[in-house]
Amino acid sequence: MLYDVRHETRFKYASPVTISHQLLKLRPRRSSRQNVVSTELDVTPHPFVQREWTDYFGNAVQFLTVQEAHRELVIASISRVEVLPGMNIMLDFSPGWEVVAQSMQSPTNAEALSASQFCFESPYVDVHDDLRQFALKTFTPGRPLLDATMALTSRIYEEFTYQGGVTDVSTPVRRVLELKKGVCQDFAHLQIACLRAIGLPARYVSGYLMTHPPEGKEKLQGADESHAWLSVWCPELGWVDFDPTNNLIPNLEHVTIGWGRDYGDVSPVSGFIFGGGKHEVAVGVDVVPTTASVA
Repeated sequence: MLYDVRHETRFKYASPVTISHQLLKLRPRRSSRQNVVSTELDVTPHPFVQREWTDYFGNAVQFLTVQEAHRELVIASISRVEVLPGMNIMLDFSPGWEVVAQSMQSPTNAEALSASQFCFESPYVDVHDDLRQFALKTFTPGRPLLDATMALTSRIYEEFTYQGGVTDVSTPVRRVLELKKGVCQDFAHLQIACLRAIGLPARYVSGYLMTHPPEGKEKLQGADESHAWLSVWCPELGWVDFDPTNNLIPNLEHVTIGWGRDYGDVSPVSGFIFGGGKHEVAVGVDVVPTTASVA
């Protein structure tokens, strides 16, 4: 599936901003299942400084400085991305989850060693016994890793309510567990915390989700979403994605931007400014299928 993706962030300020420094993680990531055909960044006012590099996790990072006084800053990331079908995974034939957890204690190869770094707490993912107990209701002795992970994905989808405004990025996962409410980043953090609490490697994935309008209505511009889900590491298959917000294994409608330990490693736009006073932020995302050639 080929998509044209546009992510626009618009800042409006009550008074002029004299200098704006912004760190961006908006460029889609190349992988075995995703080909980035083209990508560009359009910033108004034009940046005086602009640099790019790759972070520790392999994500593309862009840094820019705007030194022209402004009351509005518009950052638009525009990409064409090809998403390839995932493999047909037989969840029941994955190794027992205890075997994988045990292997993380003494990794025997480079891939396992790399995965083991995602077993620990991170700034937005605290690991506590109540999360471990929540996970163990699903991760029963001997249960295949991926089968249990899909079951936990379904539990979060069924037992929690998707509701904005009750949490923010700083809400601890234990609080999300108590509230039984939140948004995609909360549910991703929660499931990651549960997996790490029982010794399993899990990482946070940032990207976009193509949405569908109600039947009989046109799709609105900017109506698609930034989205978050997670991956768990399986020795035979590598990293396998799960989406607890939608109760599925991501396939053709998820576009990946990057991954890390938690939201903090892949925050799309962050920075600081001089001036501005009160401000408003508007974000619009479009993920539009296209029939254009990949070449």
